[in-house]
Amino acid sequence: MATESSSRFATLKYALGPGLIMSAAAVGVSHLVQSTRAGAEYSFALIWAVLLANLFKYPFLEYGPRYAIATKESMIEGYKKLGNWAFWVFVVFTLGTMFTVQAAVTIVTASLAAELTGIALNPLLWSAIVLAICISILLAGQYSALDSAIKTIMVILTISTIIAIGVAIFKTDTMVATIEAPSIWNVAGVSFLIALMGWMPIPIDAAAWHSLWSLERTKQTGKSPSLKDGLFDFNIGYIGAGLLAVGFLSLGALVMFGSGETFAANGGSFAQQLVSMYTNTLGDWAYLIIIICAFTTMFSTTLTVTDAYPRVSRQIISVINPSFNASSKSNYRTLIIIISLVSLFALYITGSQFVFMVDLATTLSFLTAPIIAFINYRLVMSKDFPADFKPPMWLRVLSWSGILFLTGFALLYIYWTFAI
Repeated sequence: MATESSSRFATLKYALGPGLIMSAAAVGVSHLVQSTRAGAEYSFALIWAVLLANLFKYPFLEYGPRYAIATKESMIEGYKKLGNWAFWVFVVFTLGTMFTVQAAVTIVTASLAAELTGIALNPLLWSAIVLAICISILLAGQYSALDSAIKTIMVILTISTIIAIGVAIFKTDTMVATIEAPSIWNVAGVSFLIALMGWMPIPIDAAAWHSLWSLERTKQTGKSPSLKDGLFDFNIGYIGAGLLAVGFLSLGALVMFGSGETFAANGGSFAQQLVSMYTNTLGDWAYLIIIICAFTTMFSTTLTVTDAYPRVSRQIISVINPSFNASSKSNYRTLIIIISLVSLFALYITGSQFVFMVDLATTLSFLTAPIIAFINYRLVMSKDFPADFKPPMWLRVLSWSGILFLTGFALLYIYWTFAI
């Protein structure tokens, strides 16, 4: 029995990594900002939205590692094989959200960095510093540096979040429980609901990111994981991200709901407000826990997103132009700098209105989700996909349920926005 367990771990350890990286990318704006806002404004009334978004997006994100392990290629290459329509839909959606997503996660991280250090700099300058640190880490070791940094960050994040929730449960004023949550079924409420679910726990196009990270992990270890081990790694990260989302919503509900406070529109004020609302309730001693929890949450997301988009971009370019080397380190370096600079320019254009940036990015992601979900499902059900790796029946049923769920809420948003 011990020998069997040792053998299992010996193979499993080679698969561990991409799931945690995806989890780190997920646990960011969707958790710290959107989930906390959901709890602060609606108490526990929106916990169903968090749980259902995690449930119905599951199959389409799971197809990332499934496809990479089965075919030894990225989903982006698979989109091209599926048809030019699938490939170009992914390209257009990626280009349409790339810089907004990068800008949104960076400005939140920059705001928390200013709060953590106490150094008051222009938000754009802080954003440039954060991106420079991320780029330095990634260029120093690319995937290996990302893998090592994320494993450390996620441990710190999980511990600090659990401590914060535990304290909040015992410190919360029980009178808050008698306050009725506002209705979500109005234009403002539905708009926020869509923004909340847009990145909950992560945009569906991140499945393509995961497929690339899975391939990089195989290169790093020299071992190709089994589907069972690859999905075990995915499930650890995915379930962990879902539990942390519930945790952040709970913190917002327990600590902020009923306080009469609303989140500020700019990043610097938001960071100060977020931390002060926790410390006002829990006590000044909790400041360090809260700020470390918040900063590690956002830095991990910014680090992974900064890595993901150059990888995706060079894979896209290599599919369009086969002479372009998708594994070239120099191409990676060039793209990581270009994408970061354009994202900083996006921040310069929008100023520090970070709530606008966050809601725009998350809403765009949700409205494109049904189409990306359908493409991912078609990819793993295509005749060219190995039969032994095709999803089981329960996952197929969940896929169609997820497509209906995502489409229904996208149409609901359009109805509430334009018809009412």
